[in-house]
Amino acid sequence: MAVPAALLTNASCSSPTEKAEVVAHNSGHSIKLGIASYTFREFSLEDTLKMTNQVGMTNIALKSMHLPLDYADSQITGVREIVNEAGITLYGAGVIYMNSEEEVLNGFRYAKAAGMNTIIGVPQHELLDLVEEQVKETGIKVAIHNHGPGDDLYPSPESIIEKVSNRDKRIGMCMDIGHTQRIGLDPAKEAEKYFDRLLDVHLKDVDGSTAEGDTVEMGRGVIDIVAFLSVLIKKRYQGIASFEYEKDEKAPLPGLAESIGYVNGVLAVLNK
Repeated sequence: MAVPAALLTNASCSSPTEKAEVVAHNSGHSIKLGIASYTFREFSLEDTLKMTNQVGMTNIALKSMHLPLDYADSQITGVREIVNEAGITLYGAGVIYMNSEEEVLNGFRYAKAAGMNTIIGVPQHELLDLVEEQVKETGIKVAIHNHGPGDDLYPSPESIIEKVSNRDKRIGMCMDIGHTQRIGLDPAKEAEKYFDRLLDVHLKDVDGSTAEGDTVEMGRGVIDIVAFLSVLIKKRYQGIASFEYEKDEKAPLPGLAESIGYVNGVLAVLNK
């Protein structure tokens, strides 16, 4: 089955000459950076891949507007091939909400067909047994996303850990550092405390440590980005740290590029 034109047009994407993976030379470890495609929620899949290449990212987690959850396996495979041809690794998807058994099973079908290793998800508490069964059956990790103030299920990192600490290690957390800061917590301290369950990261900055905090370019907000990245390097983080730039949805590229440049600069200094 063909990929609909609404997601993709005929123009091709070319890979950048240099890709953005920053190596912590002193530790021999790499911090792998990526894109959460919600950043480009107002754009087609084609434009999303073009802009991902423009900012030098090689890893992406697709949101459902770029890879619909009701796609057949053959359609999902087609999108995966398009992403690969653009020189980008489709490592995950999300946020995927899991409010029923059917949605859990479909989420794993979808991720398996796409060759993903990670679902960034929000499963209802009563579905965690089924999620764990699927993780064991497929080997696909589930990184539960915290959404900060107003989220009844998983507002904080701790709210995730208390539900998964006795489960398979492949069920853990996608720490959204913006929402963590918005609930009044320090992302660096939370990452240090719960590092053994840190499977994925959403990178962003916010202008306040309250529910009203809005996304801003990284380095312009209140999050201690240096401290957070220092924890990832020190603890030898193995997952992807993906930029989820939620500001300027109609024209995200300038702010996203500034954010990536800031993070690259911080990592370059930390790695000396």
